[in-house]
Amino acid sequence: MASRQFLTDEQWAVLSPLIPPPKRRADGRGRPVEHNDRAVLDGVLWILRTGAAWADLPDRYPSYATCFRRFSQWVKDGTLRHVLEALALDLQARGDIDLSECFIDGTFVVAKKGGRKVGKTKRGKGTKLMAIADAAGLPLAVHTASASPHEVTLVEATVDEIVTVGLPERLVGDRAYDSDPLDEKLAVDGIEVIAPHRKGRVKPATQDGRVLRRYKRRWKIERLFAWLNKFRRILTRWEYDDHRFTGFVHLACSMILLRRYL
Repeated sequence: MASRQFLTDEQWAVLSPLIPPPKRRADGRGRPVEHNDRAVLDGVLWILRTGAAWADLPDRYPSYATCFRRFSQWVKDGTLRHVLEALALDLQARGDIDLSECFIDGTFVVAKKGGRKVGKTKRGKGTKLMAIADAAGLPLAVHTASASPHEVTLVEATVDEIVTVGLPERLVGDRAYDSDPLDEKLAVDGIEVIAPHRKGRVKPATQDGRVLRRYKRRWKIERLFAWLNKFRRILTRWEYDDHRFTGFVHLACSMILLRRYL
């Protein structure tokens, strides 16, 4: 029989202090808590990794209604983002996060059910998933938005989602991030943007070959998206509520950080 648990004892020992117990109503009404948080989180992780519908959750986990309800509560009260932030801050304190050279990119996610933060593109309706990785490719920030706007307009909002103390010293991106106005805005916060110039650029070049050597390491953000794509619930957005989709992304990033944490 397949294992009931996705989380190891070591992983749960790290996560359990970060997940608040379910709250009971002040009047004592409502359903009693029937399952512990570890069993529920294992059920949510099964959905995240398989990409299956909630109703297909196997019987070895708590009911899909229980898992969905608890997951929605964790999204609403910010628990999943708090878990990601706590793991990242602890790794940073241990010296395992490197902000000297970070990478940014975005990917298109098909949205099957529509909802907020869904836009039309040549590839159909979808959501743009933006991410920032540190020098080792670990996730530092994720941001979801409509797929319609250009990625360069989403950079500042993505930077605002960084979960570590301090900001990247250098932010490396592809040609989509070649923007003098963006360079000026991020320079105010001490961030140097490094991106190859677009073809046909009218204004004088602002970067030379020495700086662009860092661009050769941009494969690290591509590897981060490859890691995220192993969580199949992120490959396609089935959530009408964009906050729940972002919650799945936060949980996937936390699982990636756990590998470095332990």
